[in-house]
Amino acid sequence: MNSLIIIATFLISLAIGIVVGMTIRKKIAESKIESAEQEAKRVVDLAKVEAENMKKEEIFKAKEEIMNSRKELDQEIKERRSEVQKQESRMIQKEENLDRRSENLEKKERDLDKEYQSLENQKEEVNKVYEKQVEELQKIASLSKDEAREYLLNEMDKEITTEKAKLIRELNQKAKEDANKNAKEIISYAVQKCAADHTSETTVSIVSLPSDEMKGRIIGREGRNIKALETLTGIDLIIDDTPEAVILSGFDPLRREVARIALEKLIDDGRIHPAKIEEMVEKAKEELNTIIKEEGERAALETGVNNLHPDIIRLLGKLKYRTSYGQNVLSHSIEVSNLARIMAEELGLDAKRARRAGLLHDIGKALDHDMEGTHVQIGVDILKKYKENPLIINAVEAHHGDVEPQTLEAVLVQAADAISASRPGARRETLEAYIKRLEKLEEIADSFEGVDKSYAVQAGREIRLVVKPEKISDAQMVVMARDVAKRVEDEMEYPGQIKVNVIRETRAIDYAK
Repeated sequence: MNSLIIIATFLISLAIGIVVGMTIRKKIAESKIESAEQEAKRVVDLAKVEAENMKKEEIFKAKEEIMNSRKELDQEIKERRSEVQKQESRMIQKEENLDRRSENLEKKERDLDKEYQSLENQKEEVNKVYEKQVEELQKIASLSKDEAREYLLNEMDKEITTEKAKLIRELNQKAKEDANKNAKEIISYAVQKCAADHTSETTVSIVSLPSDEMKGRIIGREGRNIKALETLTGIDLIIDDTPEAVILSGFDPLRREVARIALEKLIDDGRIHPAKIEEMVEKAKEELNTIIKEEGERAALETGVNNLHPDIIRLLGKLKYRTSYGQNVLSHSIEVSNLARIMAEELGLDAKRARRAGLLHDIGKALDHDMEGTHVQIGVDILKKYKENPLIINAVEAHHGDVEPQTLEAVLVQAADAISASRPGARRETLEAYIKRLEKLEEIADSFEGVDKSYAVQAGREIRLVVKPEKISDAQMVVMARDVAKRVEDEMEYPGQIKVNVIRETRAIDYAK
């Protein structure tokens, strides 16, 4: 009985425990569910806030991009308007020039009409006088018009022929007796007093290095330094196994001299990078300009030529870096000046005029690679511009026989030029032909629109064109390279092949303040 009670009590207690446990578990589960729901609500609210922030950020970025695009568009419109205004200004200027030319032509036409009418009137008067004289002659000689004309012509022809033959015999006899002897004596004396050494001009310069380690610094990382120097000067830098030396190769002596001066300055400074290279190239150009001026003044002082315009002195200085068939043109001009002066003194002529004309006779060669026309015509135009003596201008224009010499001094300049050029070793044909070929290359390149600079390098095996980025696009570069190559093929003769290298560069510069 007691055991039954115990069992019953245990079962009741067990049932109560189970009920209580289930109740507690239910409450715990409900509490967890409520907590989970609150957490889920919090996550959803946080996600809504982040989404709203992201939306605002994207809207801000879009607005900023729209503002930037609008600024760029406004800038482009402004630039295009400026270009259109410039074009309009140029067109207006051209129209004004055409109007002035038209007025000048009309004025010249009126003057020609007046001159023509005056000549017609004079012609009528001459015909009347002629007819009157013919009538008088017919009356006197009782001859017809045709008979009188034939008689007069025959008599005049006989008289002129006789006098001409007599004069020719006298002149030939005198020339044979005196000319050869006197000419040889004068020329020999002038040449002896004006003897000069001649060396062939080269197309390379050598720059000494303190050590071979400097070669790597000149080349720079990925060749940036050497590319910058070659691009800025148009001269090839040859860095080979030659110990402690760099070779500068290029046909233009002015560019080669700029490259040499700039490279020596860079070596002395020790800091070699593209920005420094650009700075030193500009300084080298300034220094070269000073040297050119000094050389022009030295030439004028050496020959005793005074009162030259400063621009003419600068052009004389440029002749130091110009060659003709391998002969230095400035040395040649000084020699011609001295030879002409000496021969003029021996002949009792104007020595000052002779030496001035001799010094200036090749002045056009300082610009004949930049301007169209022969060096004679360019030189004449320069001297006319600076109001040089007309007799000096005639001597310059006549020194190659383009016009007749008006003075004996002009004839002496011709002779002195021939003497100086004919000295043994003074000239070399191959160099002149080589330079002409390189100049032709650059001329073809410069004829294309959008080309800023052009350089013939690699001994004429490559032509580099630096184009204006605002005018030539990347796609147009390809077309230009092909067009230039085609022009070179059609207009030039050359051994091997010529590389056409078109370079387009855009720079953005700002300053930290």
